[in-house]
Amino acid sequence: MQFGGFEKFTLIDYSTKVACMVYTIGCNFRCPYCHNPELVDETVEARIDEKEILDFLKGRIGMLDGIVITGGEPTMHGDDLLSFMREVKKLGFLVKLDSNGTNPVVLRQAIDEKIVDYIAMDIKSPFSKYTETVGRAVNVNNIKKSIEIIKESGIPYEFRTTIVKSMLSFLDIEEIGKEIKGANNYYLQKFIPTKTVNPQFLKKVTYSDEEFASLKNIMEKYVSFCDIR
Repeated sequence: MQFGGFEKFTLIDYSTKVACMVYTIGCNFRCPYCHNPELVDETVEARIDEKEILDFLKGRIGMLDGIVITGGEPTMHGDDLLSFMREVKKLGFLVKLDSNGTNPVVLRQAIDEKIVDYIAMDIKSPFSKYTETVGRAVNVNNIKKSIEIIKESGIPYEFRTTIVKSMLSFLDIEEIGKEIKGANNYYLQKFIPTKTVNPQFLKKVTYSDEEFASLKNIMEKYVSFCDIR
């Protein structure tokens, strides 16, 4: 398996853990605000072989707690992803997996094999607006299955939504709350225009701090914990 990016140290991407982070290549969504366009359209030039990652981890036993696997969409790589996760776990590291939830079969297998320790799933919009939001046809039933699998997994997890003001209204956020009702952890993420799949989104904005506080109050009716990033 090859990766399109590798950060050897992060303190912010795996809560309370010291980790490294790898980026998988390719995505089945085309979210216009995505800040990793080179991974989404597979134009990233640097390719890192998994052996390089594993060799690095072997030299960091006792110094790093774990690894974050993000993308792109990692679960698109199916068996290759699962094989890589198994190798990481053999070395004694924690594994955090970021996913858009389109492949519940892979999520279930990783959970059942105990090769994932934390899952972060993006909730892009209310179910009714998914195709519009992500720019691709979506089997929403797979999104629903992934949410339930994660909620019932018994491992730490979070759901999160990147907020572009023009794409998600207060009513949309409340609908998300209803659709993930009973979840343990949910984060409202502020959209920051740096680089985007759709260059026009560099001009887009998110809500004000005061509006985010109101959105947080809405979500706290539905989830055990909500915060703003």
